[in-house]
Amino acid sequence: MTDIAPIRRALLSVSDKTGLIELGRALAGRGVELLSTGGSAKALRDAGLTVRDVADVTGFPEMMDGRVKTLHPAVHGGLLALRDNDAHVKAMDEHGIGAIDLLVVNLYPFESTVAGGADYDTCIENIDIGGPAMIRAAAKNHGFVNVVVDTEDYAPLLEQMEANDGGTTLAFRQKLAMTAYSRTAAYDSAVSTWMAAQQSDSAPRRRTVAGSLAQVLRYGENPHQSASFYLDGSARPGVATAQQLQGKELSYNNINDTDAAFELASEFAPDDGPACAIIKHANPCGVARAATLKEAYARAFDCDRTSAFGGIIALNQPLDGATAEEIAQIFTEVVIAPGADEDARRIFEAKKNLRLLITEGMADPREAAQTIRQVSGGYLMQDKDNGHITADDLKVVTKRQPTDAEMADMLFAWKVAKHVKSNAIVYVKDGATVGVGAGQMSRVDSCRIAARKSQDMAEALGLSAPLTQGSVVASDAFFPFADGLLTAAEAGATAVIHPGGSMRDDKVIEAADEAGLAMVLTGMRHFRH
Repeated sequence: MTDIAPIRRALLSVSDKTGLIELGRALAGRGVELLSTGGSAKALRDAGLTVRDVADVTGFPEMMDGRVKTLHPAVHGGLLALRDNDAHVKAMDEHGIGAIDLLVVNLYPFESTVAGGADYDTCIENIDIGGPAMIRAAAKNHGFVNVVVDTEDYAPLLEQMEANDGGTTLAFRQKLAMTAYSRTAAYDSAVSTWMAAQQSDSAPRRRTVAGSLAQVLRYGENPHQSASFYLDGSARPGVATAQQLQGKELSYNNINDTDAAFELASEFAPDDGPACAIIKHANPCGVARAATLKEAYARAFDCDRTSAFGGIIALNQPLDGATAEEIAQIFTEVVIAPGADEDARRIFEAKKNLRLLITEGMADPREAAQTIRQVSGGYLMQDKDNGHITADDLKVVTKRQPTDAEMADMLFAWKVAKHVKSNAIVYVKDGATVGVGAGQMSRVDSCRIAARKSQDMAEALGLSAPLTQGSVVASDAFFPFADGLLTAAEAGATAVIHPGGSMRDDKVIEAADEAGLAMVLTGMRHFRH
């Protein structure tokens, strides 16, 4: 193994032809012999470059619809031979195997084929075999061989060759090898995950998770923690696929909270009217619907103005100038929306630290997906909580039936409760949250905290009574005792929505009847830890 390894012969076989011609010209200009296959060879020849077909090297034509073309000792021997091993060099001479010093391969587009909704057979045909085999061989022999799997490494490769008289350093080849193995690992992960889905196997014997680096973050949740942001390749609208129009780089906490805000805002279909969600530390501190975005934001803000300071705002419709004017009145970390008009962009330009993210539409809250959480020694994987209920799914269990207005608010509160950390309590009145209690060990404490926040806001707004008076309340899980329910009633709630299922449901229903409350059961809970 040597530090500087010269590049005299290269094999280029790529699915993505981006930058191929420029790379081929630069290599040929340095006297590098070019080997290639299929479409890559044609593209290089059409550009006027001299290329030798791999079929001429192997003595075998491409066959079986291209399934077999590089799986041959003349190729793999050229990639794997140790140049400083006399036995390897002798074998190369005896069998007419030429060394391959550079392999440039990007794989059949399996991931994009699956994402495009292709049928089973088409997906199978887009599983690359020869490419990963060559990549792994070249990466193993990085002491002598360069392997490039990403177009963004073309320029660094040429810079290395320029600096090292047509060769590359061992450190550079090691980095290329690491990238190569990461690519094949991610590729195999995508294939195995897809095949598990085809068999409806939710718990395969081995599970892998792969991603591509989007951003090295300044730090994690705290400054002493390093962090980075990876993309899983899905096209789901949200923070991972959004375009950032302005503002400084997103932090770990920004990304986490923005995701929480956008997923909550996506619960409210744009066609049903404007909606706004304000998030602080991954919990909603205000959510509302209204006739305009400006009004929706104002009503969400009035739920908890203190917590909204420095928060994340998600909108379900494109941001307009009038709403931007209101948002600009206080410090906000991030605003994410499916668009922004010129007035809004102009107004935010004065807020240099405010990040404005634009998405291509809203996320589908019912779309199937997986969530992952690490624990010591492993990780937990589960289906994403895409649970959804309608009025027809509810069971009224009290003597008093809810009014239409109460029913609408309960369904709204239920959507919000799904996104509040357990134990979750959400008070709603006229399509807006008026009190949120999150993350408490006791459900009754969440009831009290939410009610207290409403009292504080009433004083701040100069109201004669808290907005919880005449509200409805949602609980993400059942009331184990009547005390939480009675606390909500004391705060002024008139109707309750919760899953039910407690051994003491009868006692809780009895308490609701005595308090004159209407109560509906969902039969579904929304724990969020």
